[in-house]
Formats: sequence, C-alpha cells, structure tokens
Amino acid sequence: AARRDRLRRMREWVRVGLWAVLLLAAYPHIRPPQLSHDLHSWKSSGKFFTYKGLRIFYQDSVGVDGSQEIVVVLHVFQHPATIGTIFGKSIFEQVSIVEALLRHLGLQNLRIKYKQNRSGRLTIKSLCLSNGGIFPETHRPLLLQMLLKDGGVLSPILTQLMNFFVFSRGLTTVFGLYTWPSESELWDMWAGIPNNDGNLAIDGLLQYINQRKKFRRRWVGALASVTIPIHFIYGPLDPVNLYPEFLELYRKTLPWSTVSILDDHHISHYPQLDDAIGSLNAYMGFITSF
Repeated sequence: AARRDRLRRMREWVRVGLWAVLLLAAYPHIRPPQLSHDLHSWKSSGKFFTYKGLRIFYQDSVGVDGSQEIVVVLHVFQHPATIGTIFGKSIFEQVSIVEALLRHLGLQNLRIKYKQNRSGRLTIKSLCLSNGGIFPETHRPLLLQMLLKDGGVLSPILTQLMNFFVFSRGLTTVFGLYTWPSESELWDMWAGIPNNDGNLAIDGLLQYINQRKKFRRRWVGALASVTIPIHFIYGPLDPVNLYPEFLELYRKTLPWSTVSILDDHHISHYPQLDDAIGSLNAYMGFITSF
C-alpha cells in the first residue's frame, strides 16, 4: 500500500511537472496586452530617430508660456513603448543616445538647458533630480529586482514569466499610501513593457544597480564637482531611498544643492506621479530662482 501511494504521488508530481513545462513553453507566446486609447494616442503623437540601427522613441512638446528655454525630461528606467530599445543599454550608452537626440533635434546651437561646448560635447546648464538611487549605500532595491539582476540562469526565465500581477504587486509598493495608480493606469504601465520584447531586457537593464556601485566614485564625483544649479525633488516615503539616510548623505555630498521635500505622509518613489502638481511647482520654483 505504501509503495502504491509513493507511485501515485510520483505520477502526480510528474503531471504537475509536465503542466509546468507546457505553461513555461506557452507563456512567452501569449500576445502582449493592447495599448489603451490614451496610451495609443500618446505613442502616436511621438516620433522616432535612429541611433546605431535602433529606433528611439521621443516626445517633443512646445511650451505655452512663450519661453525659449528647453527642458529635457529623462526617465532612465522603465518607459512605455521604448523599453525594448534604449533601455537594454548601459547607462553610458543611454547618455550617448540622449546627446544624439539633442543633435538630431538641432538644439546644440540654442540657449537651452543643454548646450554644446568647443569640444562638441553637450554641457548642462542646470539639473533637477527626483528620487533616483544615487548612492549605493542608501539604496534598497526590491526583492524582485535583486532576483532579476543577480539571478544568473534564473533571470531569463523570470523575465519570460513576468506578468501583470507580478508587475503591479511590485510597482504599487513604491507608491504613496494614498496615491496608488488606478487599475487602468497600471495596465497602461504594464502594456508598454512587453512592447518590442522589452520584458526580455529587464534583467540587463537592472545592471545599472551593479554599475552604480562599481562606478560610484565617478558618478557621484561628477555630481559633486559641478558648479551648475542643482535641485532635488524628494518623496520621503520612498522605500528604495530611505528617509532620512538618503537625504542626509545627499546634503552632505552636495551642500549647495537645493531640495524640495514633498508631503511626507503621501509621496514616495515617483513624486511626478504621486504629486504631479507639487513636483511641477517645485521645479518651476527651482528654474525661476537663478
């Protein structure tokens, strides 16, 4: 009887294993979610330029206040419709892509936030940061990020199995308690990731965490050595860049930088989404102060 039970359990586990293999084989072929009307309109209003054979998506918008200044807005992590192109690249190549975009737009000869110096490189006139993990010693990556970036042979399997449930559960933990995105907003964020097979690039993308540690002296040293105006918009509920440890180190490293601390009861890792108006007011206050 005991032997029959062992054989029965073994057959059950074999069936479970076979179903798991079939699911693993089938899941990557499931069609990615369709873009919502709003997201499709946003993507359709954008443009592409080519960099080393890659089609790079960007948005180019005209301001409404008559100012001739140009603001370049970058999010060097996840971005709908582009994660499968630019964001499989290293931080260094992402910088080269941004410089190529500015040259493509013919902005190097204008009086803008970025301008070209005698060497042909683009220099920055001012810089505003927001809840980026600048310092490896105060950065607390999520468990899923750790598994994806250092999972070895497991990482490609996890990227194949990435789905809306896993994505939304991970993302909502870095929003404020009262500012979670709606279900439709989460679907819009997720829909951009499988686009161009962007989910397959996530493990490579997350190597920026290891790069930050490896190149800390170079990257933090570059920030600490500049003389341009710098501002930081900070959501102190951020579980990735903990308060007050992060802010104390930031102020020690860049004592001349100004800082806007948004509502500490609500605002977390994405201030531009948690509190769009507060973030905009903080930025406008910064650029009109010099």
